[in-house]
This record gives sequence, C-alpha cells and structure tokens, in this order.
Amino acid sequence: MPYLGRSDNLQNHGFMTTRFSHLVCSVCERTFPKNEPQTFCPNCKKPLLAIYDLAPLDKRILQDRKKDMWRYREMLPVEDERYIVTLGEGFTPLLPLERLGSKIGLTDVWLKDESGNPTGSFKARGLSMAVSKAHEYGVREMAIPTAGNAGSALAAYGARAGIKTHVFMPEATPMVFQTDCAWMGASVTTVSGSIRDAGQAMNRANPGHWFDVSTLKEPYRIEGKKTMGYELAEQLNWQTPDVILYPTGGGTGLIGIWKAFKEMKALGWISEITTRMVAVQVEGCAPIVPAFEAQQQDGHPVADPPETIANGLRVPAPFGDRLILEALYESNGTAIAVTDEEMKTGLREMASSEGLFIAPEGAAVWIALKKLKESGWLKAHEKIVLLNTGSAYKYIEHLW
Repeated sequence: MPYLGRSDNLQNHGFMTTRFSHLVCSVCERTFPKNEPQTFCPNCKKPLLAIYDLAPLDKRILQDRKKDMWRYREMLPVEDERYIVTLGEGFTPLLPLERLGSKIGLTDVWLKDESGNPTGSFKARGLSMAVSKAHEYGVREMAIPTAGNAGSALAAYGARAGIKTHVFMPEATPMVFQTDCAWMGASVTTVSGSIRDAGQAMNRANPGHWFDVSTLKEPYRIEGKKTMGYELAEQLNWQTPDVILYPTGGGTGLIGIWKAFKEMKALGWISEITTRMVAVQVEGCAPIVPAFEAQQQDGHPVADPPETIANGLRVPAPFGDRLILEALYESNGTAIAVTDEEMKTGLREMASSEGLFIAPEGAAVWIALKKLKESGWLKAHEKIVLLNTGSAYKYIEHLW
C-alpha cells in the first residue's frame, strides 16, 4: 500500500531512508534482528525497543516534508514505504491555554491536542506504525486487548491494510468503541473486568497465528507514539518544555516521548533535555504512583480496579512499568493520581474556559497540573505541556 499524499522524493524502489538497526531488550539488553516479527524478550518477558543509528543528522531534511508523523522517517522502523498504512495521523496542534493558565498563576501552559487524529485519539500513531510494520512482515491477522481507543485504531488501520483484526475489550467500554470496531470489520469480544481480563481472554482465544499487538508486547507502537516528542520539539523551535504531564495507563506515549528526546539529543536536533515527565493516573488504579513514591523499579499491580470515566487509565498492571518509572526518575519527574469527580470538574473547566471538549484522560492532566502548582512543584514561568489523548465525544455514554 503506497504512502498516500507523499509530497517529497524518497529513495527509489520504495525504500525509506530509515536508520533502524535492531531491537534490544529493555532489561537484559539482549539484541534481536529486525527482519522478522518480534514480540517481547523471551528471557525477561519485558519490552523490546527499536535501536537506530544515532550519528548526527541535519534536521533541515524536514523542511519540505509533509506535516504528518512520517516526516521523521529516518527514526521510524518501516523500511519500505509501500507498506506504510496511513490515514493522515500526526502533527496535531499545540494550543496555548492562556485563560486557564492565568487562573492558577501560570504564564506558559500548552495543550498538545491529539483528538484530531484518525479514529479520534493518539492511538492512531501507535497502531498506524504497528500495522505498517506488520504489513511489511506479511502478517495477516492481528489481535489486541483494549480499553477502547486502541481497538478503534487497530480496526481502522487493519481494514486499511487488508489485515483481519480481533478486538477484546471490557464490557464497561462505551458502546461507540464496540460499534466502530465492528463496522470496520473487526471481530469484537467483550469480557467482564478490566483490560487485563480482556488480554487473558484474547490469549485463550488466540489460535496461535494472531499477532499480539498489546501495549509494549510488540516493539513498534511506541515508535509511532514517540513522534509526539519529535513534534513537540519542532513546534517549540527545537526545545523541550520544562514539564510534560501525561495521562498514564499503559504509558507507551510517556515512554515514547522520553525516547524521542534522547534520540534527538544524540542526533543534534536539540541541545539539551529540560523536561520533567509527570505520570497522571486515576485513584483506585494507580500502579505507578506508590512505586514512584517508594523509588521502586516495578509498578504495584492493582487487584480489582474500579470502573472510571477515563477508560484509558484503567490499566491495573502496565507491561512497561519499568520504562515508565525509568523515564520519571531520569527526568526528575513525578507521579500523581486524580479522582473521577476531579476529572469531571476538569472537563467543565477546559470546555467552558478554552472551548476544548477533551477526553477525561486529558482532563486528568489539567487537574494534576493544578495540584502540582498548589504544592509548589511547578513554578509560574515554566513552559508546561499537557497531553490530551483523545476526544470527549467517544465518552458521552459515560459522561451523560
């Protein structure tokens, strides 16, 4: 499938100019080849990360490229552009929150708004990349456990690529997610419990040939998500913000943004990394918060997470817990939890003050911002970016 809307010349014969080299285990550092599908490390049972040639690279190569996430192709894993599966994802707006910021004494607050992505969320980035790479490998069926948005994205990009998809989601997931997955041709199964239970049901149902695209159980969703970090630096004139607040369920985007910053520093695209990363979770399902407070390497799995309006935060045991915590420690960041009622307040404040009807997960980071400002952890002059991961319209069933 060709890269639709290409505006510049690539190498002949469909080959990208990627610097993708190999995969490495995030814990034991065992290496894995890039020329066949991989999931996670068979020894550590931990995520694999894509490694690139990080020799200095002139960022002026971006000047005439189409403004989508594929503009950073040297640092993306797809090797043949004919297999790119795209619906126009990426390069979402960075919006100033002047009215809300001034209300709490902050002068430089911004919202990276991912709601305009295909299928309505940031999951489009990760699943576009994962499906593209699976398409390149010749994968014919893919499966995912999801809290909603990731399932929608897999169904859409799978349909675009002609790949059969199987989506497993909790029964409490709003009906819109179940409906759009089904309309896009996915096989949809609902289960009692959380996304962890959906994953277990998927594993039991897998006949052995479905490729598992669970969060961080394959190495390429993070490569799509990391483009948020590249975009932020580019939108901020090749600087990183002082603080990024990220709604953290599986945490792929938080890990990806931090990975992007380190890659850009090695490439010479940014001179320093100034950012403190903040993981924002929901009370009752916050496995990262107590682990961070205790300075531990692993998250604290939640046995029976309560339902929440923020489906994407109901992740009781993130597979990438070590990588999330590592990013928080390396960046001198922090972790914080908010309640459903606080998120509802945040939704109203964001909508009525800024005209932004954002996902509950996005409202969570606004509430977290207010709490951190009140505690003194944030300073008035700091450049702060909030991540809104999706559109509130898909959550109307819960918000009503």
